[in-house]
Amino acid sequence: MRGLVILGLAWAWVWPDAAWMPAAQRPRQDWPLPVAEPKKKEPEEPTQVLELPKEPPASVIADSTRLSFYVSPLTGQGLLSQQARQTLRSLLGQMRNAAVVKLRAFVAGTGDLRRVQAVVSETFTERRLPLPALTVVQVGALPLAGAQVVLEAVAQERKPVNPHGLAFISGQAATAPDPLAPPGPLLEKSLGDLRNAVHAAGSTEEDVLRVTCFIASFDDWSPLRQQMARVFPRAALNLLQPQRAPTRALVECEAVARLRTPPDTPLKLINPPGLPQSPFYSQIALVGPGSLVFTGAQLGFRFSEEDARLAFQRLGRTLQEAGTSFHAVAMSHIYPLSGAIGELVRRVRGEFYNGKAPPASTMLAFEGLPSLDASFGVDVVAVRGAAAPAAGDPAPAPSSSRQ
Repeated sequence: MRGLVILGLAWAWVWPDAAWMPAAQRPRQDWPLPVAEPKKKEPEEPTQVLELPKEPPASVIADSTRLSFYVSPLTGQGLLSQQARQTLRSLLGQMRNAAVVKLRAFVAGTGDLRRVQAVVSETFTERRLPLPALTVVQVGALPLAGAQVVLEAVAQERKPVNPHGLAFISGQAATAPDPLAPPGPLLEKSLGDLRNAVHAAGSTEEDVLRVTCFIASFDDWSPLRQQMARVFPRAALNLLQPQRAPTRALVECEAVARLRTPPDTPLKLINPPGLPQSPFYSQIALVGPGSLVFTGAQLGFRFSEEDARLAFQRLGRTLQEAGTSFHAVAMSHIYPLSGAIGELVRRVRGEFYNGKAPPASTMLAFEGLPSLDASFGVDVVAVRGAAAPAAGDPAPAPSSSRQ
Protein backbone atom coordinates (compact mmCIF):
# COMPACT_ATOMS: atom_id res chain seq x y z
CA MET A 1 0.00 0.00 0.00
CA ARG A 2 2.81 2.43 0.94
CA GLY A 3 4.46 1.73 -2.41
CA LEU A 4 1.31 2.60 -4.36
CA VAL A 5 0.95 5.93 -2.57
CA ILE A 6 4.56 6.87 -3.27
CA LEU A 7 4.13 5.92 -6.95
CA GLY A 8 0.97 8.06 -7.22
CA LEU A 9 2.68 11.07 -5.70
CA ALA A 10 5.57 10.71 -8.09
CA TRP A 11 3.16 10.48 -11.06
CA ALA A 12 1.33 13.65 -9.95
CA TRP A 13 4.62 15.53 -9.59
CA VAL A 14 5.71 14.63 -13.13
CA TRP A 15 2.33 15.16 -14.85
CA PRO A 16 0.40 17.60 -12.62
CA ASP A 17 -2.40 18.11 -15.18
CA ALA A 18 -2.65 14.52 -16.29
CA ALA A 19 -5.82 13.63 -18.08
CA TRP A 20 -6.77 11.10 -15.41
CA MET A 21 -7.19 13.86 -12.81
CA PRO A 22 -10.73 15.08 -12.14
CA ALA A 23 -11.51 18.38 -13.86
CA ALA A 24 -11.97 20.18 -10.55
CA GLN A 25 -8.53 19.09 -9.37
CA ARG A 26 -6.60 20.05 -12.57
CA PRO A 27 -4.32 23.06 -12.15
CA ARG A 28 -5.42 26.27 -13.98
CA GLN A 29 -3.51 27.41 -17.08
CA ASP A 30 -1.79 30.71 -16.24
CA TRP A 31 -0.30 31.55 -19.72
CA PRO A 32 -2.53 33.63 -22.04
CA LEU A 33 -4.39 32.18 -25.00
CA PRO A 34 -3.25 33.44 -28.47
CA VAL A 35 -5.16 36.50 -29.70
CA ALA A 36 -5.42 37.34 -33.45
CA GLU A 37 -4.00 40.80 -34.08
CA PRO A 38 -6.06 43.04 -36.41
CA LYS A 39 -4.61 43.33 -39.89
CA LYS A 40 -3.09 46.68 -40.69
CA LYS A 41 -5.02 48.52 -43.41
CA GLU A 42 -2.94 49.31 -46.40
CA PRO A 43 -3.07 52.98 -47.33
CA GLU A 44 -5.71 53.65 -49.97
CA GLU A 45 -4.55 55.02 -53.27
CA PRO A 46 -5.75 58.55 -53.89
CA THR A 47 -8.71 58.78 -56.25
CA GLN A 48 -7.51 59.69 -59.71
CA VAL A 49 -9.33 62.71 -61.11
CA LEU A 50 -8.98 63.13 -64.84
CA GLU A 51 -8.43 66.72 -65.86
CA LEU A 52 -11.00 68.01 -68.30
CA PRO A 53 -9.61 69.06 -71.68
CA LYS A 54 -9.02 72.78 -71.92
CA GLU A 55 -11.50 74.78 -73.94
CA PRO A 56 -10.10 76.38 -77.10
CA PRO A 57 -9.95 80.18 -76.94
CA ALA A 58 -12.80 82.15 -78.43
CA SER A 59 -10.31 84.09 -80.55
CA VAL A 60 -6.59 84.33 -81.29
CA ILE A 61 -4.67 87.39 -82.53
CA ALA A 62 -1.94 87.00 -85.17
CA ASP A 63 0.25 89.09 -87.46
CA SER A 64 -1.02 89.10 -91.06
CA THR A 65 2.51 89.36 -92.47
CA ARG A 66 3.64 86.13 -90.77
CA LEU A 67 0.75 83.80 -91.60
CA SER A 68 1.07 80.55 -93.52
CA PHE A 69 -1.67 78.10 -94.50
CA TYR A 70 -1.66 74.30 -94.35
CA VAL A 71 -3.92 71.33 -95.12
CA SER A 72 -3.35 67.99 -93.38
CA PRO A 73 -2.85 64.74 -95.33
CA LEU A 74 -5.70 62.24 -95.31
CA THR A 75 -5.62 58.81 -93.72
CA GLY A 76 -8.19 56.03 -93.89
CA GLN A 77 -6.84 53.99 -90.96
CA GLY A 78 -8.52 53.86 -87.55
CA LEU A 79 -11.46 55.57 -85.89
CA LEU A 80 -12.02 59.31 -85.62
CA SER A 81 -9.87 59.92 -82.53
CA GLN A 82 -6.95 57.96 -83.95
CA GLN A 83 -7.18 59.75 -87.29
CA ALA A 84 -7.47 63.14 -85.60
CA ARG A 85 -4.28 62.49 -83.60
CA GLN A 86 -2.40 61.22 -86.64
CA THR A 87 -3.43 64.09 -88.93
CA LEU A 88 -2.68 66.63 -86.21
CA ARG A 89 0.79 65.17 -85.65
CA SER A 90 1.44 65.28 -89.39
CA LEU A 91 0.25 68.86 -89.56
CA LEU A 92 2.42 69.98 -86.65
CA GLY A 93 5.36 68.21 -88.27
CA GLN A 94 4.88 70.27 -91.42
CA MET A 95 4.83 73.51 -89.47
CA ARG A 96 7.99 72.95 -87.44
CA ASN A 97 8.39 76.11 -85.36
CA ALA A 98 5.25 77.95 -86.50
CA ALA A 99 2.52 78.60 -83.91
CA VAL A 100 -0.97 77.45 -84.86
CA VAL A 101 -3.55 80.22 -84.44
CA LYS A 102 -6.61 78.65 -86.12
CA LEU A 103 -7.75 75.12 -86.95
CA ARG A 104 -10.74 74.23 -89.08
CA ALA A 105 -11.66 70.53 -88.94
CA PHE A 106 -13.96 68.90 -91.48
CA VAL A 107 -15.22 65.55 -90.18
CA ALA A 108 -16.89 62.82 -92.27
CA GLY A 109 -18.66 59.72 -90.98
CA THR A 110 -20.69 59.22 -87.82
CA GLY A 111 -18.04 59.82 -85.14
CA ASP A 112 -18.62 62.22 -82.25
CA LEU A 113 -17.37 65.61 -83.43
CA ARG A 114 -16.52 66.58 -79.84
CA ARG A 115 -13.67 64.08 -79.93
CA VAL A 116 -11.80 66.36 -82.32
CA GLN A 117 -11.81 69.21 -79.80
CA ALA A 118 -10.64 66.83 -77.07
CA VAL A 119 -7.79 65.52 -79.24
CA VAL A 120 -6.72 69.05 -80.17
CA SER A 121 -6.75 70.13 -76.53
CA GLU A 122 -4.85 67.05 -75.33
CA THR A 123 -2.23 67.26 -78.08
CA PHE A 124 -1.47 70.95 -77.63
CA THR A 125 -1.45 70.64 -73.83
CA GLU A 126 0.96 67.68 -73.93
CA ARG A 127 3.30 69.67 -76.16
CA ARG A 128 2.89 72.79 -74.03
CA LEU A 129 1.64 74.77 -77.00
CA PRO A 130 -1.01 77.50 -76.84
CA LEU A 131 -4.41 76.31 -78.02
CA PRO A 132 -5.68 77.66 -81.35
CA ALA A 133 -9.15 78.92 -82.16
CA LEU A 134 -11.16 75.97 -83.45
CA THR A 135 -14.03 75.29 -85.84
CA VAL A 136 -15.39 71.75 -86.26
CA VAL A 137 -17.92 70.95 -89.01
CA GLN A 138 -19.36 67.64 -90.20
CA VAL A 139 -19.30 67.06 -93.97
CA GLY A 140 -20.75 64.43 -96.27
CA ALA A 141 -17.53 62.89 -97.59
CA LEU A 142 -13.78 63.30 -97.98
CA PRO A 143 -11.78 62.25 -101.04
CA LEU A 144 -10.33 59.06 -99.57
CA ALA A 145 -12.10 55.85 -98.59
CA GLY A 146 -12.27 55.58 -94.80
CA ALA A 147 -10.99 59.12 -94.18
CA GLN A 148 -12.87 60.83 -91.36
CA VAL A 149 -11.09 64.14 -90.79
CA VAL A 150 -9.08 66.78 -92.62
CA LEU A 151 -7.58 69.81 -90.90
CA GLU A 152 -6.94 73.29 -92.26
CA ALA A 153 -4.46 75.31 -90.23
CA VAL A 154 -3.38 78.93 -90.08
CA ALA A 155 0.03 79.29 -88.45
CA GLN A 156 2.19 82.24 -87.48
CA GLU A 157 5.78 81.98 -88.65
CA ARG A 158 8.75 83.53 -86.89
CA LYS A 159 9.54 85.82 -89.81
CA PRO A 160 7.33 87.74 -92.27
CA VAL A 161 6.16 85.73 -95.28
CA ASN A 162 3.44 88.11 -96.50
CA PRO A 163 5.06 91.55 -96.12
CA HIS A 164 2.21 93.36 -97.89
CA GLY A 165 -0.73 91.49 -96.36
CA LEU A 166 -3.36 89.04 -97.58
CA ALA A 167 -6.42 88.73 -99.80
CA PHE A 168 -9.38 86.65 -98.58
CA ILE A 169 -11.58 85.63 -101.53
CA SER A 170 -15.21 84.54 -101.17
CA GLY A 171 -16.40 81.20 -102.45
CA GLN A 172 -17.02 81.30 -106.20
CA ALA A 173 -20.13 79.23 -106.88
CA ALA A 174 -20.80 77.30 -110.08
CA THR A 175 -24.07 75.40 -110.42
CA ALA A 176 -25.97 73.36 -113.01
CA PRO A 177 -29.71 72.67 -113.33
CA ASP A 178 -29.06 68.92 -113.58
CA PRO A 179 -28.31 67.60 -110.06
CA LEU A 180 -26.27 64.77 -111.65
CA ALA A 181 -24.10 67.09 -113.74
CA PRO A 182 -20.40 66.10 -113.70
CA PRO A 183 -18.31 68.26 -111.37
CA GLY A 184 -15.37 68.79 -113.76
CA PRO A 185 -16.89 71.65 -115.83
CA LEU A 186 -18.31 73.28 -112.71
CA LEU A 187 -14.91 73.13 -111.02
CA GLU A 188 -13.36 74.75 -114.09
CA LYS A 189 -15.88 77.61 -113.90
CA SER A 190 -15.34 78.13 -110.15
CA LEU A 191 -11.55 78.08 -110.47
CA GLY A 192 -11.75 80.51 -113.39
CA ASP A 193 -13.73 83.01 -111.31
CA LEU A 194 -11.32 82.48 -108.43
CA ARG A 195 -8.39 83.23 -110.72
CA ASN A 196 -10.09 86.44 -111.88
CA ALA A 197 -10.53 87.48 -108.25
CA VAL A 198 -6.86 86.77 -107.53
CA HIS A 199 -5.85 88.99 -110.45
CA ALA A 200 -8.25 91.72 -109.30
CA ALA A 201 -6.48 91.69 -105.93
CA GLY A 202 -3.18 92.36 -107.71
CA SER A 203 -1.82 88.85 -107.11
CA THR A 204 -0.98 85.90 -109.35
CA GLU A 205 -1.71 82.18 -109.27
CA GLU A 206 1.65 81.56 -107.59
CA ASP A 207 0.64 83.87 -104.73
CA VAL A 208 -2.37 81.74 -103.74
CA LEU A 209 -1.67 80.09 -100.37
CA ARG A 210 -4.74 77.90 -99.86
CA VAL A 211 -7.72 76.81 -101.96
CA THR A 212 -10.73 75.00 -100.52
CA CYS A 213 -13.27 73.55 -102.95
CA PHE A 214 -16.69 72.35 -101.79
CA ILE A 215 -18.13 69.90 -104.36
CA ALA A 216 -21.71 68.64 -104.03
CA SER A 217 -20.83 65.14 -105.22
CA PHE A 218 -17.77 63.38 -106.60
CA ASP A 219 -16.76 59.81 -107.30
CA ASP A 220 -13.22 60.18 -108.61
CA TRP A 221 -11.47 62.97 -106.77
CA SER A 222 -7.99 62.57 -108.24
CA PRO A 223 -8.69 64.38 -111.55
CA LEU A 224 -10.41 67.20 -109.63
CA ARG A 225 -7.40 67.69 -107.39
CA GLN A 226 -5.09 67.69 -110.40
CA GLN A 227 -7.34 70.31 -111.97
CA MET A 228 -6.95 72.51 -108.88
CA ALA A 229 -3.18 72.01 -108.79
CA ARG A 230 -2.78 73.03 -112.44
CA VAL A 231 -4.42 76.41 -111.79
CA PHE A 232 -2.86 77.11 -108.37
CA PRO A 233 0.38 75.12 -108.25
CA ARG A 234 1.72 76.41 -104.92
CA ALA A 235 -1.46 76.42 -102.86
CA ALA A 236 -2.40 74.02 -100.08
CA LEU A 237 -5.43 72.25 -101.54
CA ASN A 238 -8.53 70.93 -99.79
CA LEU A 239 -11.42 69.14 -101.47
CA LEU A 240 -14.58 67.91 -99.75
CA GLN A 241 -18.30 67.19 -100.09
CA PRO A 242 -20.40 69.35 -97.71
CA GLN A 243 -23.44 67.04 -97.44
CA ARG A 244 -24.08 63.33 -97.88
CA ALA A 245 -27.18 63.78 -100.05
CA PRO A 246 -26.74 66.90 -102.19
CA THR A 247 -29.83 68.59 -103.61
CA ARG A 248 -28.08 70.30 -106.56
CA ALA A 249 -24.93 70.21 -108.64
CA LEU A 250 -22.54 72.69 -107.07
CA VAL A 251 -18.86 73.54 -106.90
CA GLU A 252 -17.70 76.48 -104.78
CA CYS A 253 -14.02 77.33 -104.26
CA GLU A 254 -12.54 79.96 -101.93
CA ALA A 255 -8.95 81.09 -101.49
CA VAL A 256 -6.38 83.06 -99.54
CA ALA A 257 -3.59 84.82 -101.46
CA ARG A 258 -0.47 86.82 -100.69
CA LEU A 259 -0.63 90.48 -101.77
CA ARG A 260 2.09 92.02 -103.91
CA THR A 261 1.32 95.58 -102.85
CA PRO A 262 -0.32 96.73 -99.60
CA PRO A 263 -3.85 98.18 -99.74
CA ASP A 264 -4.27 101.88 -99.01
CA THR A 265 -6.30 101.08 -95.86
CA PRO A 266 -5.94 98.29 -93.25
CA LEU A 267 -9.08 96.65 -94.69
CA LYS A 268 -10.43 97.18 -98.18
CA LEU A 269 -13.43 95.29 -99.60
CA ILE A 270 -13.84 95.14 -103.39
CA ASN A 271 -16.22 93.70 -105.97
CA PRO A 272 -14.41 93.61 -109.32
CA PRO A 273 -16.29 93.57 -112.64
CA GLY A 274 -16.92 90.14 -114.11
CA LEU A 275 -17.75 88.49 -110.81
CA PRO A 276 -21.24 88.09 -109.30
CA GLN A 277 -22.32 91.14 -107.32
CA SER A 278 -24.36 90.92 -104.14
CA PRO A 279 -25.45 93.30 -101.36
CA PHE A 280 -24.87 90.52 -98.81
CA TYR A 281 -21.11 90.02 -99.19
CA SER A 282 -18.00 91.34 -100.94
CA GLN A 283 -15.95 89.25 -103.34
CA ILE A 284 -12.50 90.16 -101.98
CA ALA A 285 -11.16 91.45 -98.67
CA LEU A 286 -7.71 93.04 -98.85
CA VAL A 287 -5.93 93.07 -95.49
CA GLY A 288 -2.73 95.07 -95.03
CA PRO A 289 0.11 94.47 -92.56
CA GLY A 290 -1.22 94.35 -89.01
CA SER A 291 -3.03 92.24 -86.45
CA LEU A 292 -5.84 89.87 -87.39
CA VAL A 293 -8.38 88.23 -85.08
CA PHE A 294 -9.36 84.61 -85.84
CA THR A 295 -12.44 83.38 -83.99
CA GLY A 296 -13.57 79.85 -83.34
CA ALA A 297 -17.04 78.80 -84.45
CA GLN A 298 -19.88 80.48 -82.61
CA LEU A 299 -22.90 78.16 -82.70
CA GLY A 300 -26.50 79.25 -83.16
CA PHE A 301 -29.28 77.14 -81.68
CA ARG A 302 -32.88 76.49 -82.69
CA PHE A 303 -34.56 78.07 -85.68
CA SER A 304 -35.84 81.59 -85.06
CA GLU A 305 -34.36 84.94 -86.02
CA GLU A 306 -34.01 85.83 -82.34
CA ASP A 307 -31.94 82.68 -81.78
CA ALA A 308 -29.69 83.67 -84.67
CA ARG A 309 -29.29 87.18 -83.23
CA LEU A 310 -28.10 85.71 -79.93
CA ALA A 311 -25.32 83.86 -81.76
CA PHE A 312 -24.16 87.01 -83.53
CA GLN A 313 -24.35 88.96 -80.26
CA ARG A 314 -22.05 86.41 -78.61
CA LEU A 315 -19.70 86.68 -81.59
CA GLY A 316 -19.78 90.46 -81.24
CA ARG A 317 -18.67 90.23 -77.59
CA THR A 318 -15.80 87.97 -78.65
CA LEU A 319 -14.69 90.52 -81.23
CA GLN A 320 -14.99 93.36 -78.74
CA GLU A 321 -12.84 91.53 -76.20
CA ALA A 322 -10.21 91.04 -78.93
CA GLY A 323 -10.14 94.74 -79.77
CA THR A 324 -12.21 94.74 -82.96
CA SER A 325 -15.82 94.74 -84.18
CA PHE A 326 -18.21 93.52 -86.88
CA HIS A 327 -17.32 96.56 -89.04
CA ALA A 328 -13.74 95.30 -89.24
CA VAL A 329 -14.60 91.73 -90.33
CA ALA A 330 -12.67 90.75 -93.46
CA MET A 331 -13.88 87.16 -94.01
CA SER A 332 -16.95 85.35 -92.72
CA HIS A 333 -17.66 81.61 -92.86
CA ILE A 334 -21.20 80.48 -92.10
CA TYR A 335 -22.13 76.80 -91.73
CA PRO A 336 -25.93 76.33 -91.79
CA LEU A 337 -27.40 72.84 -91.71
CA SER A 338 -29.99 73.56 -94.40
CA GLY A 339 -30.86 76.08 -97.07
CA ALA A 340 -33.75 77.42 -94.97
CA ILE A 341 -31.44 78.10 -92.04
CA GLY A 342 -29.06 79.81 -94.44
CA GLU A 343 -31.85 82.16 -95.53
CA LEU A 344 -32.62 82.94 -91.89
CA VAL A 345 -28.96 83.75 -91.15
CA ARG A 346 -28.76 85.87 -94.27
CA ARG A 347 -31.61 88.05 -93.01
CA VAL A 348 -30.09 88.47 -89.56
CA ARG A 349 -26.40 89.01 -90.29
CA GLY A 350 -27.11 92.28 -92.12
CA GLU A 351 -28.05 93.76 -88.74
CA PHE A 352 -24.46 93.22 -87.54
CA TYR A 353 -22.11 93.44 -90.53
CA ASN A 354 -21.33 96.69 -92.30
CA GLY A 355 -24.17 97.11 -94.81
CA LYS A 356 -22.18 99.48 -97.03
CA ALA A 357 -19.13 97.24 -97.12
CA PRO A 358 -20.05 93.67 -96.07
CA PRO A 359 -17.18 91.21 -95.58
CA ALA A 360 -16.08 88.52 -97.97
CA SER A 361 -18.04 85.37 -97.20
CA THR A 362 -18.62 81.70 -97.93
CA MET A 363 -21.89 80.11 -96.83
CA LEU A 364 -22.89 76.55 -97.69
CA ALA A 365 -25.18 73.96 -96.12
CA PHE A 366 -23.22 71.32 -94.18
CA GLU A 367 -24.03 67.98 -92.61
CA GLY A 368 -23.65 68.70 -88.90
CA LEU A 369 -22.05 70.58 -85.99
CA PRO A 370 -20.58 69.47 -82.62
CA SER A 371 -23.84 70.19 -80.74
CA LEU A 372 -26.99 68.28 -81.65
CA ASP A 373 -29.07 71.39 -80.89
CA ALA A 374 -27.06 73.68 -83.18
CA SER A 375 -28.61 74.98 -86.38
CA PHE A 376 -25.63 76.91 -87.76
CA GLY A 377 -22.10 78.03 -86.95
CA VAL A 378 -20.18 81.18 -87.84
CA ASP A 379 -16.52 82.18 -87.57
CA VAL A 380 -14.75 85.29 -88.85
CA VAL A 381 -11.40 86.89 -89.56
CA ALA A 382 -11.31 90.54 -88.47
CA VAL A 383 -8.75 93.33 -88.56
CA ARG A 384 -7.76 94.48 -85.10
CA GLY A 385 -7.84 98.17 -84.34
CA ALA A 386 -9.24 99.14 -87.75
CA ALA A 387 -12.00 101.62 -88.44
CA ALA A 388 -14.87 100.89 -90.83
CA PRO A 389 -13.40 99.37 -94.00
CA ALA A 390 -13.12 101.13 -97.31
CA ALA A 391 -15.33 99.80 -100.09
CA GLY A 392 -13.59 99.54 -103.45
CA ASP A 393 -16.41 98.88 -105.91
CA PRO A 394 -19.83 99.00 -104.24
CA ALA A 395 -22.17 96.19 -105.09
CA PRO A 396 -25.06 96.99 -107.44
CA ALA A 397 -28.50 95.42 -107.34
CA PRO A 398 -28.77 91.86 -106.00
CA SER A 399 -28.04 88.98 -108.33
CA SER A 400 -28.81 85.28 -108.15
CA SER A 401 -25.68 84.68 -106.07
CA ARG A 402 -26.85 84.95 -102.47
CA GLN A 403 -24.12 84.13 -100.05
